[in-house]
Amino acid sequence: MGHYLQATALFLFAFTIRETLEQRIIGGQEVEPYSIKYQASIQYQQNHYCGGTLIAAQWVVSAAHCWRPSSLIQVVLSEHSLASVEGFEQVFNVSKIFVHYNYNYRTFNNDIMLIMLSRPAQLNANVQPAYLPTDTDPLVDRSDTCTVSGWGVTRIYSYYLSPVLRAVDVDIIPYCHYYYYWRITENMLCAGSPLGGKDSCQGDSGGPLICGGRFEGIVSWGISCANPYFPGVYTRVRNYARWINWIMDNNP
Repeated sequence: MGHYLQATALFLFAFTIRETLEQRIIGGQEVEPYSIKYQASIQYQQNHYCGGTLIAAQWVVSAAHCWRPSSLIQVVLSEHSLASVEGFEQVFNVSKIFVHYNYNYRTFNNDIMLIMLSRPAQLNANVQPAYLPTDTDPLVDRSDTCTVSGWGVTRIYSYYLSPVLRAVDVDIIPYCHYYYYWRITENMLCAGSPLGGKDSCQGDSGGPLICGGRFEGIVSWGISCANPYFPGVYTRVRNYARWINWIMDNNP
């Protein structure tokens, strides 16, 4: 999910943050259909290319590197199989997209964007927003097990997306700057497995990292996928809670 160079290979139009990286769920498994109620599929010409996270009835958060013109993309909620129409999907056009004003496409700092759907989603048994952390919530740390989900590739060096939604549990990796040197900022966090083999990858970009029931990360970038020496890098969502709320309050 956070390794997007492979995702780029999958979709030449999908320049993902994980440039040179891949975007998919590695080492995970298919989830119970509709159990990840906040998961969104962002689609170009009805083809999935990035994930997203529903945070309010009319708002989805994704990675800024997943940006495409709003007139060319759709957001699908209550999706499980990309290969078939199951009858529960909610499909939306996009009214507006807000890319963070300090997003840096070279370093992937501030890799976040907010998508306003053309109409509010119908919240039901399959569709519910994720919990956006606040300043008073406990900080995510190495004791937390987090879950990342998406339709990304399931094998390293593969170019085929998973036809069904998958998820994998990953650990927060502290001192991530030791892996990536100067590239990690205070707006990023790392997650994966110390032994490798569990990660997001190509096609997972923009999707959610949930820790302790809180929406803490956005699949952003990384080097290769599921590599023990290069954990997945995620946008640290709580740093943007005030910006997100300001955008939503001023675009009712």
